[in-house]
Amino acid sequence: MRFFIFLCVLAYASALDNGLALTPPMGFMSWERYRCLIDCEKRPNECISEKLFKNIADVMVEEGYKDAGYEYVIIDDCWLEKKRDNVTGRLVPDKKRFPNGMKAVADYIHSKGLKFGLYEDYGTSTCAGYPGVIDNMKLDADTFAEWEVDYVKLDGCNADPKTMDVGYPKFGDYLNKTGRPMVYSCSWPVYQEEKGTIPNYELMIKHCNLWRNWDDIQDSYDSLKKIMDYFSRNQERIQPQAGPGHWNDPDMLLLGNYALSYDQSKTQMAVWAILAAPLLMSTDLRSVTPEIKAILQNKEIIAVNQDALGIQGKRVILINKIEVWVKPISPVSKTGHYSYAVAFVSRRDDGFPFDFGLKLSDLKFDNLNGYKVHDLFAKTKTLIPQKYRTEDTFNVRINPSGVQFYKFTSL
Repeated sequence: MRFFIFLCVLAYASALDNGLALTPPMGFMSWERYRCLIDCEKRPNECISEKLFKNIADVMVEEGYKDAGYEYVIIDDCWLEKKRDNVTGRLVPDKKRFPNGMKAVADYIHSKGLKFGLYEDYGTSTCAGYPGVIDNMKLDADTFAEWEVDYVKLDGCNADPKTMDVGYPKFGDYLNKTGRPMVYSCSWPVYQEEKGTIPNYELMIKHCNLWRNWDDIQDSYDSLKKIMDYFSRNQERIQPQAGPGHWNDPDMLLLGNYALSYDQSKTQMAVWAILAAPLLMSTDLRSVTPEIKAILQNKEIIAVNQDALGIQGKRVILINKIEVWVKPISPVSKTGHYSYAVAFVSRRDDGFPFDFGLKLSDLKFDNLNGYKVHDLFAKTKTLIPQKYRTEDTFNVRINPSGVQFYKFTSL
């Protein structure tokens, strides 16, 4: 499976040279959980406001998320006034919900040792109807730099997808020219693919740190499955585009919200780790259960996601509604063989866990010295006693809609 490295290096050679997002970004993003909730009188603890994002920053530090690697606090849509300043033309944060302005929010987040992200839209208006950047690109890029923004998500509502190959790079260039390092999250692939156009990945890699490939994730297991299916169905086309500084983005983590069961929550975390996806939580971190918090802060699974090789994994097997997802990771053995993260994902809805086994050779694991294995969801780091060789069968038992997740370390 050495071809993974070749493709990754090939893409990185012409990547955006801003030195950022060398591993997939980690943090919090508001949209999936809070949407465009702006009624602060009715929902004072949930509305898109200065208070909410200060609370989130506090919790990320106090509850160990920052120490686990989550660093960005990202405000999505609905933070703006409906019109720009009529004198300067600048974007104006909502005066009631952000009374001290965005620089004050950035200062607070930075004081916690975290980084500040902000949403905008390439089109004439955002998806929720607030001012877009299309006629004010330089002004808005300069404004973000003045506000000390660290991460910009640029959506693509209310715009012509045919112009995005020019418009998105143009705005990215303005961001870079400010001199302030800002991760640039693009959205143009999803809008072009919806129109039947295959995006220009070479151009995206050159101008963007990450990009949304497909539809918004919704708070449902069905939505999660559809995104997993999109990534597996198109993996030969999109997997080679990922690497240090430029990542495919399957959208936010649902963990801690309303729809996913405990097993389904583990499934998303494991598959997102395999995909080298940005880990952007979108839940009320103030009320996350200890069980979900343990998944989100599982340092061994985060290490798979953040692995320095920067190789996006693939779904390599589908048998009896069991999917096997594999990601090459470090350490690489003295004989030049990768280690691997392997997620066994059940799409079954039986009333009992399903027994499944395969030989390591079926996964193209070819280190004759073998592999040591441990369970990434185990509460203690206990190795599975047996050393597995290529012709050995590895057996698992997987809960319905659940996952078993392992690291195979090359010897």
